[in-house]
Amino acid sequence: MESQNINPEDQKIIENRELKIWEALIPVILLMALLAYNIFFADGVMLGDYSNQFILIIGGIIAAIVGFFNKATFQCMLVEIWGNLKTTFVPILILVLVGALAGTWLISGVIPAMVYYGLQVLSPSVFLPASVIICAIISIATGSSWTTSATVGIALIGIGGALGIDSGMIAGAVISGAYFGDKMSPLSDTTNLAPALAGTDLFTHIKYMAFTTVPTILITLVVFGILSTTIETSGSADISLLLKSIDTTFHITPWLFLVPLIVVALVLFKTNPLIALGSGVVMAIIFAFIFQPEVLNNLDSSKIDAVVTSIFTDTQIQTDNEKLNELFSSGGIIGMIWTILLIIAAMVFGGIMDAIGALAKITKVLLSIASSAFGLFATTVISCLGLNIIASDQYLAIVIPGKMFKDAYKDKGLAPENLSRTLEDAGTVTSVLIPWNTCGAYQSSVLGVGVADYFIYAVFNWLSPFMTLLFAAFSIKIKQLVEKEPAMSTLKEGPSPL
Repeated sequence: MESQNINPEDQKIIENRELKIWEALIPVILLMALLAYNIFFADGVMLGDYSNQFILIIGGIIAAIVGFFNKATFQCMLVEIWGNLKTTFVPILILVLVGALAGTWLISGVIPAMVYYGLQVLSPSVFLPASVIICAIISIATGSSWTTSATVGIALIGIGGALGIDSGMIAGAVISGAYFGDKMSPLSDTTNLAPALAGTDLFTHIKYMAFTTVPTILITLVVFGILSTTIETSGSADISLLLKSIDTTFHITPWLFLVPLIVVALVLFKTNPLIALGSGVVMAIIFAFIFQPEVLNNLDSSKIDAVVTSIFTDTQIQTDNEKLNELFSSGGIIGMIWTILLIIAAMVFGGIMDAIGALAKITKVLLSIASSAFGLFATTVISCLGLNIIASDQYLAIVIPGKMFKDAYKDKGLAPENLSRTLEDAGTVTSVLIPWNTCGAYQSSVLGVGVADYFIYAVFNWLSPFMTLLFAAFSIKIKQLVEKEPAMSTLKEGPSPL
């Protein structure tokens, strides 16, 4: 995720002794019930197109009522909501810029050029594992799964779509690679946050995390390699027709790759992501006037109006190929409104749950039932997953278990990197699997693929918590806090050599 300079010491955990566990679970159970009904029985439109947003707000109201009966103040709730909303300010601005970027990269020919050249390089037989590797490299270099999806991810969705590959498979490959890189990159905020909370250093954390992460990504590559054998490859004639349609509609040139390359370079040099993505929008506009004047003329009588439309609203570029017509469309900034409102609603619900002490109560109860070392690992995993669902925020899924379980790992004689690794294996990567979590909402919106469609194919993300539990169950690479000294009774005393 994009760096937000999260300071662990600024993260407060609100405890409420008045609150009972069954009361803390009331908002969660009702929220899950409403969301499940909306998804499985109402086709996602129980309360209109913004059903999930309304349901999260309803869940927040229920949580507030529970809080009022347990001496939680309205002011405290507002403070926590505002604190949550402040952390989403940058992600929301990024979403706005991604909407503008998608539209301008389309009319400038950047995305069509990526598709055009990608079709000639990436064959269906290697496309999925290659997508994982490409996204992993970019994400390690940038430290951001969000930037990876907004640049390379969009292009891979386009290329794969033109090849006739299922969009859910492509999104799963993109997300798997992007989150592997995000998790292992020293530039990632979550990779810095987890060891800071657990009490270890960054590079010890990354080295220790590799024990579970590398096998997981290798299994992921094998799975996508097998999936590639099931894909019906498009014939060379079909690809040549696609290439001809793109070449006829757009002026395709390698110079168009300057735009994404400069954006990635800016991120690598630690430029503010807003500036990096904003620069991508500005450069795409300039390139649209230089390379695609006919495209602009076909969209609107005024080239400037065509550019403005691409930034803010729907843009559809017509070709002589129906598959490409579906691909070459963008919703602009307005297309991101649904996701932005979902994030805001999720932060309201999470803020109220935190303010009434429900998050701390649920986590504390889970901690109390962890009697063994494996039980402690399992409880941490469940807490991270639960908080990604309940609090709808990746950072809370790392911060709250990190603070609550730190002493428990120490009491069990476990080194802090055990905790930091588990926080990442279960907290960082699973956030994208929850539709109303900020990460799930972002990725599904940017890639244009619903969470339900890519969930099963995001192999790295759902496999990671199982891998960390497997290592814990068989005591594989579980580092102790203090290495045991040899017993004194085993040392033979003898005369001093001196």
